[in-house]
Formats: sequence, structure tokens, C-alpha cells
Amino acid sequence: MTTPPSPASPTPPPGCPAHRLYGPEAEADPMGLYEKLRAEHGAVAPVLVQGDLPAWLVLGHRENLDVARTPSRFSRDPRGWRDQQEGRVPADHPLTPMTAWQPVCHLVDGAEHERLRGAVTESLERFDRRGIRRYVKRFADQLIDQFAESGRGDLVADFAEPLPMLVMTQLVGAPDSYGPRLVEAARDMLQGTETAVASFEYVSDILRELVMRKRAVPNRDFTTWMTEHPTSLSDDEIVEHLRLVMIAAFETTANLIANTLRMVLTDGRFRANLSGGHMTLPDALEQVLWDEPPFMTILGRWATGDTELGGAQIKAGDMLLLGLGAGNVDPDIRPDLTVPVHGNRSHLAFSSGPHECPGQDIGRAIADTGIDNLLTRLPDLELAVPEDELQWTSSLMSRHLVALPVRFTPRGSTVTGSTPVPRSAARTPRTPPPVVPVPGERPTGRGSWWARLLGRR
Repeated sequence: MTTPPSPASPTPPPGCPAHRLYGPEAEADPMGLYEKLRAEHGAVAPVLVQGDLPAWLVLGHRENLDVARTPSRFSRDPRGWRDQQEGRVPADHPLTPMTAWQPVCHLVDGAEHERLRGAVTESLERFDRRGIRRYVKRFADQLIDQFAESGRGDLVADFAEPLPMLVMTQLVGAPDSYGPRLVEAARDMLQGTETAVASFEYVSDILRELVMRKRAVPNRDFTTWMTEHPTSLSDDEIVEHLRLVMIAAFETTANLIANTLRMVLTDGRFRANLSGGHMTLPDALEQVLWDEPPFMTILGRWATGDTELGGAQIKAGDMLLLGLGAGNVDPDIRPDLTVPVHGNRSHLAFSSGPHECPGQDIGRAIADTGIDNLLTRLPDLELAVPEDELQWTSSLMSRHLVALPVRFTPRGSTVTGSTPVPRSAARTPRTPPPVVPVPGERPTGRGSWWARLLGRR
């Protein structure tokens, strides 16, 4: 439905009435809305975000690359947002956690961006990839142990959501028990709810405590390496980047795991390819990154001057949203969406240009290793409900499965007395949580026909 702005709302960009990217209609079928916008406006469409604030949604693949790769025209610094400069964005606006300027690499450009991003990428590069996979396997086993004996589980709540945050808490050097406590706050923050600002502060406070601990007692972890980096980052800068890395890894990787598992369990094309040995797990992950990217849109870019993009006349200070999901299905580059895209990594799932996701290899490692472990231990997984009963929830930036119920032959845990991982954690007053004992490595279960998915020819 096309909804004109109310008289009290700021004037949208030319070409409106514009479509809202929030609310029940937009959230019910975001990809359908993107295609409607493409049909009406082409590669760039006028839209409204929360509060009926005007923005441009970039739908074309080429146009998304243009915006992402030219910060001189489309800055990442939100201080150039005209609506904010003119007082139309209240402090408690749902998008404030993602549009309020902070000393963080993804909100600056030029030399300052290079300084801050360098500290992040150089610290991430110090991780041993084999060590990351060991962490993933350990936590995956702990999560699977919690439901393996029942013969049933929800692969979203029981596996896809907790696994990335548990791994990331280990990589940043936090106690294991931090992970479940942060999942709820992270999801709330990214959904732009009424409590998003409170969740933002909650996450920041926990990470600030962590930085203080690491300055006092350093270790071999991402937080310590950030405190020791030659750029001499301030505590505020470290906290901002810890939150950025952890939250981005959580949302993107949880969605990637859930979407890949859903596709493997429900898509007949993939079942046929897998049973024939023509697809590996990395192939399946890349297909999902094309068809269902973890972030559907990214906030935001701000025009540094009047310019033209995809036939739209952009004014200085206008906000633009990168349409990653829409760009990935642009008919100009994918005229037939049923054709597999094996080996093709030109998708937009991790953006592009100077602000391309620096942790994408870690996200892939978590998803690849976690799914490998799950399918090896539970080789006869199958969907426990009809596919048409699966439900999604959507926000401005992402779309994710509510649940993925499965059934399988009940199996025992991998080790007697393994430390259980808390299923969830209430948002309670902060107290330093105890360190959870870490069990040793455990052998995986037997193999199966899923070995063809995992690339074991």
C-alpha cells in the first residue's frame, strides 16, 4: 500500500507518496515491497523510515556498489543527516543506536576511518582460524547436548542464535556466561524497538567493564589486542568497536545459520544437489548469502552534496539505505533466480568498499563449522512442521526466522557431565558473572549422507 506522509511529517524526497519501510505491511513481506518499489521507481526509490523520516532505498546492484565505494559522495558520517541537523530526529528515536555518531570506524571516513578500522582488522587477523573452529565446535556440542536426547529442537532458539554470541564472547575474552545475557539485548537493539536505546546502553556498560578488566589483566583475545594496538585507542573507542563486532557477528551469523539450515531442510533443489554430491556446505552458504542476506538493508549513507543516482535526484544531507537484499536479486545481474550461483561471491551480503564487513571470514567459519557439527551429530534432521507454517519477523535491517522446529532420532550427549549453556538470560541488574568452566574437546558423532553437503567426497 502506498501511504502518503501525514501533514506534520517532514516532506519526503521527490516522487512520493513513499512507502514506509516499517510497520506490519512492510515487515510482512520486505522482498515483495522491494520489488514493488523497483517496478515503480527503478534502481533507487523514495521511502520513509520510523517517524516518517524520508530516505532513499538503493535497489540496484550497481547502484549499491556505487554508494558503498564512493564515500566522497555518500558519507558514512551521520552528522551530515539533514533531518538530524534540523531537529527532526529525537534522542529516543528507534534508529538512534545506529544513526547517532560515535567514535567508531563504520561512522567515519578518510584517515580516521583507516586508523580505527586498522585497529579492528589487525586485531582480528591475530586469531588462529583453527582455534576459532575449536571454539565453535565446543559451544556447538554444548548446545546440541541440551536437546539431543529429546529427539526434537528449535534450531533458531536452541542453536543458531546462541552459537555466534557464545563464540564471540570467547574471542573478545569475556566469560562464557556473557553470551546468553547479550543475545536478547542485541536482538532488541537491532530491531529498533522502543527499548532499543536502553539495550544499547546495557551492552555498552557490560563491554566497558570488560575493557577495564583487560587493561588490568591482559590476555590473548580481541579486547586485549585492541587495548595494546599502536593507535592507542581510548576506552570509548574500544567499547564502540567491541559492540560493533559482537552485534554484527551475532545478527549476521545467526541469520546465516538459520537460513542455511532452513534451505537444506526444505528446498528440493538443494536436496537433489546434495544427494548427488554436487554441492558443499560452503556452496550452500554462498547461495543463502545471495538469496537471503543476513542484513536486508544497511543504515546508512548521507549525501555530501546534490547528486544523481539511478535516475533519482539526491539532495545534500539525504539519507540512503543500502538495499543488500534487493541488490542481490537485481534482474540486471540475476535474470533467472533459479540458476545456482556456486563460487560467485559478488553478492552484497557483506557490503563493499572501504566499509565492507571486516569480520566476514569469522562469520563464515562460525556458520560453516557449527552447521557441519550439527548435521554430523544429527544426520537424520527433518522439519517437524509443514514448511508453510514457518514464520519470520522483520525489522528495517533484517528478516529472521522465528523458529525452525526439527525432529530426529534421539541421541546422547557427547560427554558425560558437559557444562550446560544457559538457554537465555533475563535483563537483570549487572553483576560480574562467574566464569563458566570449560570442558575439553569432544569427538563428533558418526557421519552420514550429509557428508556430501559438508564437502567430504
